[in-house]
Amino acid sequence: MRIIGGDWGGRRFPVSTAAGLRPTADRNRETLFNWLQPTLRGARVLDLFAGTGALGLEALSRGASCATFVERSRPVAAALQALVERLEATSRARVLTMDARRFLRSDPVAFDLVFLDPPFASDWLDAVLTGLAEGGWLADTAQVYVETRAGHAPTLDPGAWACQRQKTAGDVWFGLLQRGE
Repeated sequence: MRIIGGDWGGRRFPVSTAAGLRPTADRNRETLFNWLQPTLRGARVLDLFAGTGALGLEALSRGASCATFVERSRPVAAALQALVERLEATSRARVLTMDARRFLRSDPVAFDLVFLDPPFASDWLDAVLTGLAEGGWLADTAQVYVETRAGHAPTLDPGAWACQRQKTAGDVWFGLLQRGE
């Protein structure tokens, strides 16, 4: 894995080999962060289903003020914590080893940007989007990045969500959502 831009741009890091771990491709991250660039500086970020932490770390590298990483696999979370320490980012990054759905039942904090990349084999996407919106996890102008298998985009209630941008690359669909008015 490599950080594409910002303070840590060009730095490469080892990736855990845990089963099912699927880091967001460099090309997709580059597209996403081009979309996000105008709103990223100072953002409070939640990287739910964090895995390698590639999305949250890229956001920190490009000016986000802080990031919370939620990863249920202890070995993967430990590797991510070690990477945060290696980057000397412990004052801006918090790694929580817990299930994302359990995290959403805790006391909410409003985030400006949420990265949502659940395991492709799961059917959690719609329920997690609802939990974020109804649970107090999103700031008024929050954006939610969603990544899933192509052909499995989330079912969006037009009154609740608007898809700002979307793209398909290979077998991956990704989009940037905002809550509706």
